[in-house]
Amino acid sequence: MPRTLITGGAGFLGSHLCEYFLNKGHEVICMDNLITGSKDNISHIKNEKFQFVEHNVCEFIDLEGELDYIMHFASPASPIDYLELPIQTLKVGSLGTHNALGLAKAKKSTILLASTSEVYGDPLIHPQPEEYWGNVNPIGPRGVYDEAKRFSEAITMAYHRTHGINTKIVRIFNTYGPRMRVNDGRAIPNFLKQALTGKDLTVYGDGSQTRSFCFVSDLVEGLYRLLMSEQNYPVNIGNPNEMTVKEMADKILQATNSKSKIVQVPLPEDDPKIRQPDITRAKKYLNWEPVVSLDEGLQSTLEYFKKQLKT
Repeated sequence: MPRTLITGGAGFLGSHLCEYFLNKGHEVICMDNLITGSKDNISHIKNEKFQFVEHNVCEFIDLEGELDYIMHFASPASPIDYLELPIQTLKVGSLGTHNALGLAKAKKSTILLASTSEVYGDPLIHPQPEEYWGNVNPIGPRGVYDEAKRFSEAITMAYHRTHGINTKIVRIFNTYGPRMRVNDGRAIPNFLKQALTGKDLTVYGDGSQTRSFCFVSDLVEGLYRLLMSEQNYPVNIGNPNEMTVKEMADKILQATNSKSKIVQVPLPEDDPKIRQPDITRAKKYLNWEPVVSLDEGLQSTLEYFKKQLKT
């Protein structure tokens, strides 16, 4: 039975990964310090192959027994989180990734690093291929997340080249679905919460900036295929269907039958103007592309948010 560690396993993406790997017959160790994750995300998992360990990966990770795979997903991931937790974000990207790689070296594990489309910054190339080095402001408020992930990619490749560790790097583009926090701060959770509670939908700037939204089940399938592939260099996983933030706001008003208005608020510093993954590499090497439609994904997410806002 394969044994897999998922750091950040009580978070939005991590909890879906825990379920997925359990369904694949893995023994799963979910590690989280609950700084942005929640036990509520994993409380429904009743499986003797599942273990929760409360631990901050910035501290040395000590696990007994063999370990086949590590999915390193520990990190604040929403702007609202990494702007409130800048130092913790930098530490988990550096010290946390170093500790996860050290564990992979000791256990001879395959490790997959969760990186992000934010390594491309406010891109000057569109769509963004993996070969693009990015346009990042290292000292801006978003730099704590962007540079933490850029460093984590660098140290991951250094461990691959120096120690021969079987490393994988995924650059995740905007992902949504059930178990996103109601107060997550990103576009879809913000709009759903506002629409369902009768408040105005707040769009940053004029809403012409673009995003590409991938449903969580599509992302998780891509992550598993990457883990099992021969790819050691970064791979974009995301949905290439690009839309403006204003279009998404309109879509959510329609899905919720809300009478809320759309209002504009100032654009945050260094907010990317465009975001669309080039998934040529994922298609070629992983035989992966998203299959869940936006309407289907939004409906599933909407049902989850309705339940959350009732409690």
